[in-house]
Amino acid sequence: MKLFDEIPTQRPLTPLLDTLDAPAGLRRMTLAQLRQVADELRAYLLYSVGVSGGHFGAGLGVVELTVALHRALQTPHDRLVWDVGHQAYPHKILTGRRDALTGIRQYGGLAAFPRREESPYDTFGVGHSSTSISAALGMALSARAKGEKRRACAVIGDGALTAGMAFEALAHAGHVKANLLVVLNDNEMSISENVGGMASYLTRILTSKPYAAVRENGKRVLSHLPGALELARRTEEHVKGMISPATLFEEMGFHYIGPIDGHDLAALNQALEALRDQEGPQFLHVRTRKGRGFRPAEADPIGFHAITKLERKPPAPPRVDAERPKPRSEDIVRPKPRSEDALRPKPRKYCNVFGDWLCDMAAVDTRLIGITPAMREGSDLIRFSQTYPERYYDVAIAEQHAVTLAAGMACEAMKPVVAIYSTFLQRGYDQLVHDVAVQHLDVTFAIDRAGLVGEDGPTHHGALDLSFLRCVPGLVILAPADEAECRAMLTTAYHHPGPAAVRYPRGTGPGSELPQDLEAQVPIGRAQTRREGERVALLAFGSLNTPAAEVAERLGATHLNMRSVKPLDRDAIVAAAQTHELLVTLEENVIAGGAGSGVNELLAAEGLTPAVLNLGIPDAFVEHGKPAELLRDCGLDAAGIEAAIRARLNLNDN
Repeated sequence: MKLFDEIPTQRPLTPLLDTLDAPAGLRRMTLAQLRQVADELRAYLLYSVGVSGGHFGAGLGVVELTVALHRALQTPHDRLVWDVGHQAYPHKILTGRRDALTGIRQYGGLAAFPRREESPYDTFGVGHSSTSISAALGMALSARAKGEKRRACAVIGDGALTAGMAFEALAHAGHVKANLLVVLNDNEMSISENVGGMASYLTRILTSKPYAAVRENGKRVLSHLPGALELARRTEEHVKGMISPATLFEEMGFHYIGPIDGHDLAALNQALEALRDQEGPQFLHVRTRKGRGFRPAEADPIGFHAITKLERKPPAPPRVDAERPKPRSEDIVRPKPRSEDALRPKPRKYCNVFGDWLCDMAAVDTRLIGITPAMREGSDLIRFSQTYPERYYDVAIAEQHAVTLAAGMACEAMKPVVAIYSTFLQRGYDQLVHDVAVQHLDVTFAIDRAGLVGEDGPTHHGALDLSFLRCVPGLVILAPADEAECRAMLTTAYHHPGPAAVRYPRGTGPGSELPQDLEAQVPIGRAQTRREGERVALLAFGSLNTPAAEVAERLGATHLNMRSVKPLDRDAIVAAAQTHELLVTLEENVIAGGAGSGVNELLAAEGLTPAVLNLGIPDAFVEHGKPAELLRDCGLDAAGIEAAIRARLNLNDN
């Protein structure tokens, strides 16, 4: 295996990989050629992610596994389902998208995860974890019902295996005896270190001396006894049942093989060929290393889970050994003094605002508990986890458990704060309703990545949370216009004696100055008038206050920062309806059922019928791209908002 210390800045030579426009070519190659393909694939993966940015630590770890799977399975006739999809970049390279990979996650480019519309080899759209076994099982059962001869294979990581949904699918597959192959990619990592009993069990068993001894010596020793073949089999099963990771999966009805080295192509080929045509549920356990082949990523798999694209510097001028004339003083370009803008600190990301607030609040309230479903880094809980380890709970990829765990703590007068992405809160919705809201428990939800998150696309946009949260009785929902409001709203939600949510976007805000204390709060259900005008009133929620301010200035309109999505400021809305020709609601959420719908409902209840224009994310799944590009396409940048208002009022451009 070729090892790399740096990411190539020039496209590497990949002569054998370049001949592969489809995986079928792998099935005609020798083992030596397959190894060359793996080396070239790893080099090209490093280069392409250096150009585009994106996930690559997981992909580096499954290069050999990807090659072996596509060689053994008749893809796309056989169905190959990748869990989450962080590790699917090599899969995309081998399935006709090699040259397009440099544009992955960019506007108009490849999606960040497998996607059915993108390729027939992407059999199931993913992005959330722990769905692969369920999806592949559905495909296997469908093939059986139609009498079709095809294999369904799910590739799932040991991190994703910490979710209960995966075990529900395993149990069902064993019960119905489906022709399903599950490949466990065991690298002891998800994004952060794996957490939970299953992760600890696999690591403990696989590194134990008894397990290694049984694997290497058990059969050989017993086979020397006369007439002991049956005894050997029964003894092996008995011992394996006491100490092997096969116990769990075989008890669920799977034929278990492993663990094997996931970077050994010969071993992978042999195992997959043995399993490919067998009937019933099969389980292949492979051990891999995240970031394999790139030394910096192997040393720091968390830091190299994903990277931003490299800055491409122009090549250095050729060296001239001859002595050059010294420049005249008037020819020397001296650095200009840095402007005041350059000296100002860069705006803080919203997740950093939350991370700092959580530590500050924990310092003054010992009841505070921080909970995350495997999003320590993304939600900026690193400092909290280190400073207050006894009050920090990473429950692994188990959003449902995270919410109900918080509910149980709130029953005991603790103050749990659940840090969760908007898109992942969808998975814990039932628990939010049934376990928290019905009991009116004091749980604070810090909802990150609300709105259009950018290059990760429709599976990760937080476009629905206002709609699915607004209908929950008794839940307070706040949306900050800037970083200072975010901190104040977190304090407000925390002190509210019941369920409350603060939803904030990914990335930085407009750069407002942050207070250092915890005194500032926001009155729940009270809007803030930022500008008074005529004819038009802009009712802006959260992040869209920034373009709203610009549009209000251009049109001479009133600008209300609504702040509270639930409850709404009745008095402010009624007053605006009585004094303006047009009300315009603005939100980075789908229009259907969102904050604007709440305004419409309030006006109808009050018997008021002003002209209303609801602007938000349209009734469609928005593609991937930079947030500014997506907001423009949705008509939610300043130009789009102004154009929509002018069109409604039949105003010309003057």
